[in-house]
Amino acid sequence: MDETNMNTQTNIPQTSSSTENELKTENEILISVSDVSMKFTKYEVGVNALKELVVRAFKRNLKRKKFECLKKIDFTIHKGEAVALIGRNGAGKSTLLKIVSGILRPTTGTVVCNGRITPLLKLGAGFDGNATGIENIYLNAAILGYTKKQIDEKIPAILEFAELGDFIYAPIKTYSSGMMARLGFSIAVNMPSEILLIDEILAVGDIAFTKKCHKKLDELRAQGLTFLIVSHSESVKRYCKRAIWLEKGLVKEDGDINEVFSHYTAEMTK
Repeated sequence: MDETNMNTQTNIPQTSSSTENELKTENEILISVSDVSMKFTKYEVGVNALKELVVRAFKRNLKRKKFECLKKIDFTIHKGEAVALIGRNGAGKSTLLKIVSGILRPTTGTVVCNGRITPLLKLGAGFDGNATGIENIYLNAAILGYTKKQIDEKIPAILEFAELGDFIYAPIKTYSSGMMARLGFSIAVNMPSEILLIDEILAVGDIAFTKKCHKKLDELRAQGLTFLIVSHSESVKRYCKRAIWLEKGLVKEDGDINEVFSHYTAEMTK
């Protein structure tokens, strides 16, 4: 009798602990991609002008077909993970990143993100050319869902990091592509978020500024920010321990970044 009681008492906390661990793991999932497919309409070759497209469509003489660029994609990313999306051009990496960010809606499937997302998809994208740099900071950050008070608090850090001097008060249309990239990167990395989406780690200035950007990303990783990065370069190993290899819209491999890159490189050099 005593032995039975002892075994029962021992088993109860083990079951409870196991359940708590499972719940904890579920709560730590920041990105969940389930059965995601994406189809685009592809028009026949030769339609190269909007007028011609409209005329052919009106005459019902326009051949079109559906192109599936992503096929039943499934993966989860936990809080604090840094994951690289790799694959050849046209594999669907950037499309998948846009779906995760909410820019595109998948044809089928669901994406759930439990945390504020900052997309670094194209540095400087979405800026108003006629507005000044400082005005675009407010516009860009507001689009990402930040309040004026939150933006006000971060303005000094954004300006210091961007290093644009008095150009911050000039219209964006007078900026070089490098200056716009600096401003876009500075907004993205200085506004608070839980998830950072990066479409390629681009050089956004001279060597010194590029090093500064990498250092900032290192700091964000050390703080536990979750990364999802599209890249062709093995330099992404600096941030990521896991890689998802997309091939023709399918997940070909998902695992340790060194192993996945080894297989990917071997495939690319055949």
